[in-house]
Amino acid sequence: MAPTIITCALTGAQQGKEANPALPEQPDEIIAQGLDAWRAGAAILHLHARDGNGKASSDVEIFRRIVEGLRGAGCEAVLNLSTGGAVAGLPLDERIRLVPVLQPEIASFSVGGGSMLGRYDRGADAWVGDRFVQLFTSHGEMEHVARTFRDNRTRPELEVYHSGMLNNIAALQERGVLDDPLLVNFVMGISGECTKATVKNLLFMVEGLPAGAEWLVSAIGASNHFRMLGAVFAMGGHIRVGLEDNVYYARGELAASNGQVVEKAVRILRELGGEPATPEETRRILNLSGGTTT
Repeated sequence: MAPTIITCALTGAQQGKEANPALPEQPDEIIAQGLDAWRAGAAILHLHARDGNGKASSDVEIFRRIVEGLRGAGCEAVLNLSTGGAVAGLPLDERIRLVPVLQPEIASFSVGGGSMLGRYDRGADAWVGDRFVQLFTSHGEMEHVARTFRDNRTRPELEVYHSGMLNNIAALQERGVLDDPLLVNFVMGISGECTKATVKNLLFMVEGLPAGAEWLVSAIGASNHFRMLGAVFAMGGHIRVGLEDNVYYARGELAASNGQVVEKAVRILRELGGEPATPEETRRILNLSGGTTT
């Protein structure tokens, strides 16, 4: 049985210490928890940056400090830098700038026009978090970003929020701007215009992938996070955990760190008969030969 890649998403662009005081915001915190997550079994670290006030940032120098801190401490994990942050209002050109400057092995790439977020709270008789988050305005703009990734030998982690985004992946493939193997991240469980985190929905989307694609699931929220892990493993996917997606370790218990969450994921994986991939195995599975943040 092939090993399963575990990604740890350390920080994110939205919730902060008000959701869990252990969520890392500043570079030194992110570096320390990244090292713990890697030692616990995460082969990929998904990294966001925050400014001095804890707000999402696309500042390349903050990313550089995190990368250099991890590598300087001997971290061998694959580093996946986020070009996300649209939800926090960061402009596309600023978010993409880290790709040509830092040339990471992997960077995230949301392949859609955008999503309506929010939910209706019956008790309050009002919509909560009701807004539209724009990602791309055209296929041409999306293709330009895909070419930026390819030209800098950065593997895109293709973020898919609903099945329509698979059409965009197919269109980019047809244009010849995506290299194999594809790496697709199904983001599930966000309130609003995002696929619900169910096994049936996941099966439908996985069946729509091109042959040979590698995939993982970001199951958002405490009610989804670990519940989906077994299904993902059984279907041959890879695993993502971390405080970006869920701040809880168990029902009613906040996570103490990203490392603790990874330890739990490794334990579940092994109980199911799997084994976490090493960073070396991960680079071979994903055919990672580029990037300067190795």
